[in-house]
Amino acid sequence: MAAATPLAMTGVTTLGAGTAHAADSAYVMCYFTESTSLGAGTDYGLHLAVSPDALNWTPLNQNNPVATPTAGALGLRDPFLMRKQDGTFVVLATDLKGTDWSYNSQYIHVWDSADLRTFTGYRRLKLHDMTTHSWAPEAFWDAGRGQYAVIYSSVNSSGHNVIMVNYTSDFVTASAPQVFFDPGYDVIDGNMTVGVGGVNYLYFKKNQTLVGARSTSLNPGSFTEFSTGVAHGGTEAPTVFKSLTSNTWYLWGDTYTPNGVFYAWQTSDLASGTWTALDQKTYTQPVNSKHCGIATITSTEYNNLLAKWGAPAWNRLKSYNYPARYVRHANFVGRIDTYPFDQYTDAEWKLVPGLADSSAVSFQSVNYPTRYLRHYNYELRLDVNDGTSTFAADATFYRTAGLADSSWASFRSYNNPTRYIRHSNYVLRIDPISTATERQDATFRVGY
Repeated sequence: MAAATPLAMTGVTTLGAGTAHAADSAYVMCYFTESTSLGAGTDYGLHLAVSPDALNWTPLNQNNPVATPTAGALGLRDPFLMRKQDGTFVVLATDLKGTDWSYNSQYIHVWDSADLRTFTGYRRLKLHDMTTHSWAPEAFWDAGRGQYAVIYSSVNSSGHNVIMVNYTSDFVTASAPQVFFDPGYDVIDGNMTVGVGGVNYLYFKKNQTLVGARSTSLNPGSFTEFSTGVAHGGTEAPTVFKSLTSNTWYLWGDTYTPNGVFYAWQTSDLASGTWTALDQKTYTQPVNSKHCGIATITSTEYNNLLAKWGAPAWNRLKSYNYPARYVRHANFVGRIDTYPFDQYTDAEWKLVPGLADSSAVSFQSVNYPTRYLRHYNYELRLDVNDGTSTFAADATFYRTAGLADSSWASFRSYNNPTRYIRHSNYVLRIDPISTATERQDATFRVGY
């Protein structure tokens, strides 16, 4: 049982595949980006976002990469970050740029980082000699061995993807590969949670669902499938971690039908193997994010990351009662549409001081910066600012507490003060608000 010793016994608590310091109070997410068309907004570098609650995320560096591979395929997928036993971080990622699933690499990308503000020692770590890939690498500390285990998916002599493992002390060299988990069918995207009540959990993609296996050991070959599968369409890339403030465990998955939508589930009992879907109202993923990894950080690290990389200069507005939809313009008409869509920048807005009253706000388009949302015949559309007082008044709104939820926001018209921005048949307009449905229609979450 030595190999299954929880890290909590060494003074460090275990959260998902990484470790968390007792002082951790926030979260960091790593990911790469793909737009629905694989055009603008697609970047196969390392992206980061931070969150105080692990539900609503602030992309760093304007959602641009903070590090990019310079060897191998010159791009990454499936990044993973972990706090090592010495308190620093290591980042692992698949050596693959784009969607050529036939591309073979025996290597993974590796970076070291003291603080996630600088990334050093970039290298590729060779894992095997097979003519196949090394997909979705993750790592965990195996206390019994006194080494880190690196798990990943490869097609071995079985002819299907299995989860392999190599052991390393430094992420520079590694032991010979072994089969870690092979249930007899294709499995990818292994994610480990170590030492929860003496049990270790391995979540992975089976067919199009997320499924768990468990073992009281960390030994290769010791895991047995046990959980009920969860999915929302075709779903992959499970990420399991525990809340820092409650007994809630989260499971995040990346849906590829449509591509790049994260769904989340929760449970208060990992051993049950059952999960409850979260309302999309409660969480918001970074724009175009794919295959995330989530780790915990301290409040100082959280603040330092924001200070280093900055929060986005734009916002997105999520509908309260249709939380899969965001405020965007389409053919210069204001509406709410289901994420994701091209162009994704149609849903990015700069909330600037109101054109008619600087204590209010106006919505400046990011991809058409000479245009603002304004009402015309009570409907909202994206028009060029003509400099008139009428335009300024039509494009100015007072932000108030959300009419359906005071932690969200509503927007009252400057020159029609009995009317608020709301959606009707998914089109934006300004209307008087009286019913509960209308209050929900007029409530939005201002985030990223």
